[in-house]
Amino acid sequence: MRIRLISVFICLSVLGSGKAWGTAGSDCTTSAPDIFRRLSPSVVSVAAVSVDPLAVSDRVTTTIGSGFIIDPSGLVITNCHVVEGCGAITVTLVNGHMERAALVGIDPILDVAVLRIPGPSQGLTSVQLGDSTGIEVGEDVLAIGNPFGMGQMVTRGVVSGIHRALACAPMSAALPVIQSDAALQPGSSGGPLVNLCGEVIGINTAMFETDSDIGFAIPIHLVEAVLPQLLKEGHVIRPWLGVVGKLVGAELGEIINLPIVSGFLVEYVEHDSPAQQAGLQGGDLPVSFAGTEFLLGGDIITSANGMPLDSPENLGAFIESLEVGAKVRLTVYREGKMRDVEIGIGERPTLSQAQ
Repeated sequence: MRIRLISVFICLSVLGSGKAWGTAGSDCTTSAPDIFRRLSPSVVSVAAVSVDPLAVSDRVTTTIGSGFIIDPSGLVITNCHVVEGCGAITVTLVNGHMERAALVGIDPILDVAVLRIPGPSQGLTSVQLGDSTGIEVGEDVLAIGNPFGMGQMVTRGVVSGIHRALACAPMSAALPVIQSDAALQPGSSGGPLVNLCGEVIGINTAMFETDSDIGFAIPIHLVEAVLPQLLKEGHVIRPWLGVVGKLVGAELGEIINLPIVSGFLVEYVEHDSPAQQAGLQGGDLPVSFAGTEFLLGGDIITSANGMPLDSPENLGAFIESLEVGAKVRLTVYREGKMRDVEIGIGERPTLSQAQ
């Protein structure tokens, strides 16, 4: 099944309702309607306009998403994919009041963006952020957003899973997200996922294309961790090696009768990355085995700084150890031979740097 980011290209929203229901991982018993009434003033609609200068017609595209106010002064959180690469960004409050928004910070890895809108003298109504580290499978949740741009809508469900893995940055630990069955629709991107205390525990970001009841949210504690950098620097400083791939075992080579050793299979090397500058090579032979797709023919990194990359734990530890400006020593398998490569870790470029 394919995962779909849930912004939409034309606006809408439907007011939802609910009834009180029990708790699983929370001591709060606030009813769904009460939570919605309390959070509704803090949930906004986000419209972002982009222009394709090379197009002859249909040059202008408007992307519609959701967001929520985290500070009375006018700070708004939404998804990166709602506003990335866009010029004019507009935020609409629940009362219909529209404000031009300034992009404060953006992080494509977490798929989060921070906007600023002018707030009235008495301040805006902001949400309360919760603790996403303590959520439990089976806990009741609400999702609030502006699907289709028609106005606010609330759906309810339970946490179906935690620490779900969505692919994010190449050679980065998979983004651990919250899975819930609170229905999401196009335009819900950037809206809050809340617990029965009315606290935001996640940012709704994606759903399965064929099932709106399988949705994913970025845990709010991950967003809080990068928020200071987003406010100060406008982006998150992240180490960059520049390879995309997956772990493979030598047994795969035995099954498909190809020379493969255990390690990290390099399927793709990012342009102008430290890995490309060091001469690492990606694959060119697509192979599907047991429901998993591989792009074979590229280098296999068997160890990093002397640590074998033969398990998710070791790979995760290596990724966590990466620092901008540091050098790493990789042992690489290519065409039946091993060689050592030293690579200096760079800073992952932001969108503006990449352009």
